[in-house]
Amino acid sequence: MRIQAFEPRWRAAFATLNIEWLEHWFVVEDYDCEVLGNPEQYILANGGRILFAIDGEGGALGTVALKHEGDGVYELTKMAVSPEARGRGVGRLLMGAALDLYRTLDARELFLESSSLLGPALALYESVGFRHHPAPRAGSHYARADVHMIWEP
Repeated sequence: MRIQAFEPRWRAAFATLNIEWLEHWFVVEDYDCEVLGNPEQYILANGGRILFAIDGEGGALGTVALKHEGDGVYELTKMAVSPEARGRGVGRLLMGAALDLYRTLDARELFLESSSLLGPALALYESVGFRHHPAPRAGSHYARADVHMIWEP
C-alpha cells in the first residue's frame, strides 16, 4: 500500500469512497455533492491537498483531504476507507500521511468536524493529538457535525 497525491484519474474514487461512507452512516448533504463533484475547485484551488491510499493493484482503498480555509487554517476532511479495506490500518496510514503533509504547510491550525456516532474514528483522532472543542464550529457546513476537534500535538 502506498500514499499518493490527487491526480485527475482519482477524481471518481474520491467521490465514490466518500459517498459510500456518507450513505452508510448519514446522508449526502448538498455541500458534500459540491465538494465531491469538483474537488479541484473546492479543495485544491485554494491550496488544499487530497491523498489516497493505493493498493498493489492500483486501486484506491481510502482518501483524506486537507481543505485550506484561509489564514493558515486547514480542515481535515473527506476521510473515507472502502468497506473491504476497513480494519486494515488504512485510516491510520492516511491520518499519518495527512499530518506529515500538514507539517510541511505554512499553517497555524488543523481542525476537523465529525459525529459522536463515529466512535472508532474519534478514537483515531484522539490518538494522534486531536482534542475536543465546543461544537458545532462557527461556519460549519455539515448538519451531521456535533464534534469539533483541533489538532494539538
